[in-house]
Amino acid sequence: MELLRDRDDAGARLTWLLSPLVTQGDATGAVVLGLPRGGVPVGAAIARGLGLPLDVVVVRKLGAPGNPEYGFGAVGEGGVRVLDREAMAVLGITDEDVERIEARERAVLEERLAAYRAVRTRVPIAGRTAIVVDDGIATGGTARAAAHVARSAGASRVIIAAGVAAPESLHALMRDASADLALAALIPTRLAAVGQWYLNFSQTPEAEVMRLLEEAAAR
Repeated sequence: MELLRDRDDAGARLTWLLSPLVTQGDATGAVVLGLPRGGVPVGAAIARGLGLPLDVVVVRKLGAPGNPEYGFGAVGEGGVRVLDREAMAVLGITDEDVERIEARERAVLEERLAAYRAVRTRVPIAGRTAIVVDDGIATGGTARAAAHVARSAGASRVIIAAGVAAPESLHALMRDASADLALAALIPTRLAAVGQWYLNFSQTPEAEVMRLLEEAAAR
C-alpha cells in the first residue's frame, strides 16, 4: 500500500500534478490557499515549488451535537455557509441548532483569522486561479466551503488539491461546480481516515502555520 511520507511529501507530489495547470512563478496568475492547520504545510511546499504566493482560507466544520467529528456543513470567512441538508435530516438537526453551532464556530474562525492576518495580509485573488489545499479530504464539506470562499472573493478558477482524498468526494466537488478541478496525490478506493495514508501525520502546531505564513509574506 502506497503511503505519503508526510505533508511535505504530499506537497511535492501535488506540485508535480499542478505544474502543467498553472504558470510557474507568475504571482498574478494563481495563489495557493492552505486550509489551517494541516493544509498549510502542504500548500507551502506547493507555493515554493511553483513560485506562487501562499495564503490561507479559513473555514470551520459544523459538527453534529454530541458528535462534533461528524460534520453536517462548514462556514468560512466572508459569511460563507455550506450545509448538507441530507445529513441534517438524518441527524435531526434543526435550523436553531445550526444558528447556535455556527455562532460558536464563527467566533473561533474570526479569532484565528485575526491572528493569521497579523502576519500575512490577504493576497488578492480576484480574477486569479485559487488553489485550495488540504492534507486530506474525506467528505469534502470543508473543501467545499473553502472553494465557495474563493469564488466569493472573485477567483476565476478554483482548483482543490489534497494529499489524499476519497474519489467520490473529488467527483462531487466538481459535479456541483464547487471546483473546476479537484485532485489528490493519493486516491484510495476506500478512505476510512486521512491519517492512515501518511507515515507521519502528527498535528501541525499553530506556531508552524504562523511561521510558514511569515516566510510567505517575506517572499
